[in-house]
Amino acid sequence: MAETGAGAGSSGTMAFAGQPRGLSTLFFTELWERFSYYGMRALLTLFIVAPMPAGGLGLSAVEAARIYGNYTMAVYLLSIPGGFIADRYLGAHRSVIIGGTIIALGHFTLAVPAEITFYLGLALVALGTGLFKPNISAMVGGLYAPADERRDAGFSIFYMGINIGGLLAPLVTGFLAQSDLFKSWLAANGFDPAASWHWGFGAAGVGMTLGLIGYVLQAKRLENVGRTPPVAGGSWATSFIVIVGALAIMGLTVLSDEPRFQWLRAAFLLLPVAAIFWFAARGDIDGERMAAMFVFFIASMLFWAIFEQAGISIALFGLELTRNEVFGWSFPAAWYQSLNPLFVILLAPLFALLWLRLGPRQPSSPVKFAFGLFFLGLSFLLMVPAAMLTAEGRVSPLWLVGLFFLQTVGELCLSPVGLSTITKLAPARLVGLVLGVWFLSMAWGNKLAGVLGGGFTASDPGALSTFFLQQASMVGAATLALVALIPWLKHLMRGVR
Repeated sequence: MAETGAGAGSSGTMAFAGQPRGLSTLFFTELWERFSYYGMRALLTLFIVAPMPAGGLGLSAVEAARIYGNYTMAVYLLSIPGGFIADRYLGAHRSVIIGGTIIALGHFTLAVPAEITFYLGLALVALGTGLFKPNISAMVGGLYAPADERRDAGFSIFYMGINIGGLLAPLVTGFLAQSDLFKSWLAANGFDPAASWHWGFGAAGVGMTLGLIGYVLQAKRLENVGRTPPVAGGSWATSFIVIVGALAIMGLTVLSDEPRFQWLRAAFLLLPVAAIFWFAARGDIDGERMAAMFVFFIASMLFWAIFEQAGISIALFGLELTRNEVFGWSFPAAWYQSLNPLFVILLAPLFALLWLRLGPRQPSSPVKFAFGLFFLGLSFLLMVPAAMLTAEGRVSPLWLVGLFFLQTVGELCLSPVGLSTITKLAPARLVGLVLGVWFLSMAWGNKLAGVLGGGFTASDPGALSTFFLQQASMVGAATLALVALIPWLKHLMRGVR
């Protein structure tokens, strides 16, 4: 989806860590967009389960997990038509502006205390993110000529902006939504303290608005990157198929929540397994590499299904079962959501240095995927004794610090490797389609996170420990299966590391 015109990449004008000037524009725009996304995400489950007198929706953990799973699934799935529409009609530049505007409107809609505005706001944020997210990343690629050696470093800087936004957002929105200090300020100034949640949602909207303002004011730095395509290639029939197909998949995925249609969830696993055997049976290089891609598809889907428990079961564990204080000072439960981006910022340079030092001796992509799953499973195994200790009262926050540390190690082994590997395995004529399929693995992973998260219980330590053990066992089984498949995977990949 990236446009690779010479543009800023060849202008020779550098003003941001030796990179094209336009990178600073995209860096801060993405930082604020991620601030808005993760700021709202940190509150989402907690707001849904909060009692109505406390300003929440008063729904069960099962309902919260279902809503969270459907929302995050939609964000990823809508990126497929979002990227396609930009490539064919709008261009990445206009898509970022339109998508960011819709996101801001969604957050400000969430700031209005009413049930209908809650669901409308979620829909708007998902729609806007689907249009914004894939296209701002495409614009980063468009800053560089194909052979520009600064490209990888530029994406690393851009990725850091994502995590800075993710680090700051829960601290700000969590304070506004949950802190007694801010609630006291609201009461003293004639506002309803129970509406503090909506001040947090509003702050997320302010973040997106700031990002948009900065983007528009500095858009000239981007030169011709991301501009509207002069001619919309292809036919309207293709566009119709892509958009309607994505919406149909999303509709069927949501329909699987209905008890009589839960059998549809089997497709999450059966379809990629069938694709593995079908492509492998073709016997040609492209077919075998596509078979390998669908093995990674399953691994990715399972990884995100467990990783995204951070916003569901882990968020509830932090709220209801953790002693949220340090040296007698209390802090909002939403602040735990800042741990993952904090560890990414601290550990990513170390991982980059490790892979650089190892050079050709570094693990292959399948091995890195297996490491990612292993550390993720280890993080949930850590929560088994933590769950048992809740029988004696709230547990130390260090349990969640350990969980997020292990999860981040797993993420850094798997997530950066995934997209790079998939683009190498995809046939040149099908890169866009394969990236869309990769987004689908994340979408279904997030949906499964909602399904699994519904099993959380805060009232029974034994059942809770079993819940975490089941998650760890699921990932452990996937890790062992992937390790067993590594020799076959290397054969299928035909020289791609």
